[in-house]
Amino acid sequence: MRIVMFTDAYWPRVNGVTVSVDTFSRSLIKDGHEVLIVCSFYPSGYDTALAIQSEKKEDEPRIVRVPSMPAFVTKEDRLAKFDKWHWVFKQVEVFNPDIVHINTEMVIAEFGFLYAKAHNLPAIYTFHTMWEDYAPNYFPMFPAFIVKFFIRGVLKNILRRSYKVIVPTQQIEAVVRKYKPDTETFLLPTGIDPALFSHDKAEISAFKEAFNALFPETYGKKLLLMAGRVVREKNIGFLLKILPDILKKNPDTMLVIIGGGPDMDFFKDEAKQYGVEASCVFTGYLDRSQLSLTYAISDIFVFPSLTDTQGLVTLEAMFSGVPVVAIGALGTLMVMGGDNGGFMVKDDPKEFADRVLQLLNDEELYKQKSKEARIHAQSWSLGEITKRLAVIYKETVSSYIEDFGKPRSPVWELLMNKRWWEINNKIIKKKTKLKLQEIRSKIKTIPI
Repeated sequence: MRIVMFTDAYWPRVNGVTVSVDTFSRSLIKDGHEVLIVCSFYPSGYDTALAIQSEKKEDEPRIVRVPSMPAFVTKEDRLAKFDKWHWVFKQVEVFNPDIVHINTEMVIAEFGFLYAKAHNLPAIYTFHTMWEDYAPNYFPMFPAFIVKFFIRGVLKNILRRSYKVIVPTQQIEAVVRKYKPDTETFLLPTGIDPALFSHDKAEISAFKEAFNALFPETYGKKLLLMAGRVVREKNIGFLLKILPDILKKNPDTMLVIIGGGPDMDFFKDEAKQYGVEASCVFTGYLDRSQLSLTYAISDIFVFPSLTDTQGLVTLEAMFSGVPVVAIGALGTLMVMGGDNGGFMVKDDPKEFADRVLQLLNDEELYKQKSKEARIHAQSWSLGEITKRLAVIYKETVSSYIEDFGKPRSPVWELLMNKRWWEINNKIIKKKTKLKLQEIRSKIKTIPI
């Protein structure tokens, strides 16, 4: 099957949508499918991942990068130029997809919906982001209720044009039902590739040495790791607030925050306010290979986010055998399902800190949770989830053909096709000739 994925976010932009699109596309290719990704172009000099070691990538999808301009609400994002829609169509037509998979909500999403409509193809949409929670942070100049009202309108419009919708969590499914009750949904989280987190001792040791050389303050410390965009909605301030209590009982502890974002300086200043700047490391972005090795050299993964729809990073930590302490909300609630592979706690600083200290100070408990984490993560293995996605694609294409017929060429392509004109010219001449003969025969039968 040939799948075209439309997404406004893709590498080097680092976020959950990028990871989901990249992970699924590579896995689909391994299973024998063809994948084309349509995404924004990012100029040189954009925030790139910090390279500690080199990485060789395989199973690359085909990529069409659309000329873009900076998004006015965030420095990290790009907006594709809308006047490039026809150029995009030409690139995608060469690929000749069977289905259109839309992963975002901006300009490139519009390209996807327009392409699907023009070519009579099913448009399936993945509802990745709880935009009602995120959007007010991007538009602080407007009252939150106005921003949420506008966002609801945008999302309802997207759901109206989507033939079917993929939801990564039951909480998002409930939101979709609220926006558009008759929407047909598929519950499908993003899978994790276990191979990415399989490292031998020598590789881990070499990486740890390189990491300590780059960040000398981490040498000999117990590492509490948090990975994600450095933005306020990730609730990073929660970790900075509880860190002094953890350091009182375990002074040889270091909080490592991997990721970049517009609020980096804000949280660095907050770390100073809490007096923990010497015990915090902000690494910036790491690429996927480096991130997986950072999990391997860490002791506990700490995740306070209240807005993550999938909680993929908690699973990645578990695949590495790293116990997790996380607040049970949205995606994290579904992924952990309780104290599996660590501790799922309430939004309570004391309870969170107590669980971290428990893992740091109880060796037997730590070993138990580490083993439990690896076992629990296996149920989210990418291979099985990709097979489910392929079935969803197949069923969607089949039902769409039953409902709306087979794919077709856009009207403007027919009008520009010389052969189409030649064939229709012959048909028109033939019909005209028959009509004239019919008229003549009628005239002859009229009595004078």
